[in-house]
Amino acid sequence: MYFFYLSRIKQQDMKNIEKAIIIFLVFTFQFFLFHSFAQTPAKPYNENQDPRADLKKATELAKKENKNVLIQFGGNWCSWCMRFHAMVNGVPKLDSLMKENYVYLLLNVPREKDKRDYTLFRDFEYPNRFGYPVFVILDKNGKRLNTQDSDAFEHPDPNVKGYDTTKVIRFLTMWAPKALDAATYQMKAK
Repeated sequence: MYFFYLSRIKQQDMKNIEKAIIIFLVFTFQFFLFHSFAQTPAKPYNENQDPRADLKKATELAKKENKNVLIQFGGNWCSWCMRFHAMVNGVPKLDSLMKENYVYLLLNVPREKDKRDYTLFRDFEYPNRFGYPVFVILDKNGKRLNTQDSDAFEHPDPNVKGYDTTKVIRFLTMWAPKALDAATYQMKAK
């Protein structure tokens, strides 16, 4: 009788071990399958861009569409740059304000300081002094209208790592072409 129970326990243990191995293999396969098809996080900044050529294209498009150019200096290495870009594209009100009023241009700033284009910074009166991201608004002719550091947009609650949507909406509204057009504020003669 003892041997019967011993052999029975061993058979039951073997079945449990086999089940455990099968479950392990199934989960391992699913894990590798999931990770092999998982997308890498988007990198919105083009690390191989020609910033001056992209700037020229953006200004030409702004002129054609009667918009301003909003340049966001930053990089894929900058978490705050990525947060701002994600917010602008993820909040419908911001997305529509951008599309209606701006040509949005991400200008890549390499992490390595010796690879940065300091003459480009000079051309825009050194926006890099504010850190990243930093925003430069140009009119449709390429004239600099404003430089804004991103600290002004940070959420007032220090526990929230991100930007305050209301502050960004106000900024985008105040620098839109219509807001800068004198005709917007002139009274029409009766």
